Amino acid sequence: MLDLVGKEDPPEYFDVEIGHLKPFAQAIEDPNPLWSDAAYATKTRYGSLTPPPTFLIDAGIIKLADKLIAILESSGVGFINKGTEIDYFLPIKAGDTIKTTAKLMDIKEKAGNNGKLLFMTLEMNYFNQRGELVKRCRDPFIKPPKK
Repeated sequence: MLDLVGKEDPPEYFDVEIGHLKPFAQAIEDPNPLWSDAAYATKTRYGSLTPPPTFLIDAGIIKLADKLIAILESSGVGFINKGTEIDYFLPIKAGDTIKTTAKLMDIKEKAGNNGKLLFMTLEMNYFNQRGELVKRCRDPFIKPPKK
């Protein structure tokens, strides 16, 4: 896995389709009209529907996560997401095409009470169709020792 550290996976692209916003907002039970009411959203500073903040939470990590999961599962132990840190820079709007990039930022091994723990941090960057950074996510993961 060390050979993956710092290397950016090929980008993935996601369209923010207007028809997906309302069902997503309903699924997470978020009644904010900015996500589902076009008439309301056009009168806001955003000027159009925007997705809820967690709309693209896993976008961009798919290919890299698949690689890491395959490596980790081969050792018989899964991993724990220690929490997600998200920075928002610009609003994402309905109709945007988002380019995502992902990379394994670091990997460290530390001794734990029951054996060695593996700590990894993944970073995903999200760019709109104008190349502007709109969001960044950092996900720290822990792989516990094999039981």
